[in-house]
Amino acid sequence: MQNRTESLLQAIQRRILILDGAMGTMIQRYTLSEEDFRTSELKNHPKALKGNNDLLSLSRPDIIRAIHLEYLEAGADIIETNTFSGTSIAQEDYGLSHLAYDINFFSAKIAREVADQITAQNPDKPRFVAGAMGPTNRTASISPDVNDPGYRAITFDQLATAYAEQVRGLLDGGSDILLIETIFDTLNAKAALFAVQEVFEERNIPLDPREGGIPIMISGTITDASGRTLSGQTTEAFLISVSHVPLLSVGLNCALGAKELRPYLKVLSQKSPFYVSAYPNAGLPNEFGAYDQGANEMADQVRDFLKEGMLNILGGCCGTTPDHIRALAKMAEEFQPRKIEEELEEEENNA
Repeated sequence: MQNRTESLLQAIQRRILILDGAMGTMIQRYTLSEEDFRTSELKNHPKALKGNNDLLSLSRPDIIRAIHLEYLEAGADIIETNTFSGTSIAQEDYGLSHLAYDINFFSAKIAREVADQITAQNPDKPRFVAGAMGPTNRTASISPDVNDPGYRAITFDQLATAYAEQVRGLLDGGSDILLIETIFDTLNAKAALFAVQEVFEERNIPLDPREGGIPIMISGTITDASGRTLSGQTTEAFLISVSHVPLLSVGLNCALGAKELRPYLKVLSQKSPFYVSAYPNAGLPNEFGAYDQGANEMADQVRDFLKEGMLNILGGCCGTTPDHIRALAKMAEEFQPRKIEEELEEEENNA
């Protein structure tokens, strides 16, 4: 693990790293039935399971493996585990909270095997696995009941317990990075960070990746043109709220396309002491909820981020495919990554 962390830290200083694209978009191409989501143990499960994409890591690992492989072959340096809804909280809707650890473990194991396979073909370009930790389907800051503003559907402790279980599964399965993503409520993210710190402490893992720890990525989501998260924070406030942990990167993903994300990424680029990531949607959804933005159009919009030296990690969210990632990877080769303060100071001392 430590060697892979060192390789990651070396790679991110040299070039812009490419994250993969949307898992859900690729799964939709398979037009799966209810049976595809059922393992032999879940044959008689009383609830419908179709749409529980994380479960495919157990029921159809061949599909998840194939999607990872497509993204790696398109040029991704980092692939995300199929665990966006992998907490016991999110799995509760399907009556599958008891499978949370297994979903995370086997999802990470699949991604690890494919990443190692591609790395073996080209050891000079190591590939990494990011354990994806989604926001859950509950919010700790906002009441779901307009008639009872003081009510909360989840507590901080419940979130932290569920996230800790997810972290253990992701680490045991072989994740190189922990990616707390699509954050709409910073209190949820703080619970995730607390859980990560708790698991690191119990396993004697350093918190700082420069000391051999497992890198942590944080990615928030701006929900509309107001430039705020759903829980009401500006981009800068969000950054300050998570800066108590020595992160690998902080960034933005989902909700908006590249064009709309630009002003908020600029804030992160100017203020963040960490590396900066972005993985926008393929434009904004049309009236049917589909994404029409092609790979080249998206790459053209992202080009401005790279020209201005805003980014260190670049990928795609909703609606993006291996074609999008291929176009982004090709374009990113033309540009240098953003320098963090430590690197700038080192350059000055060596000058």
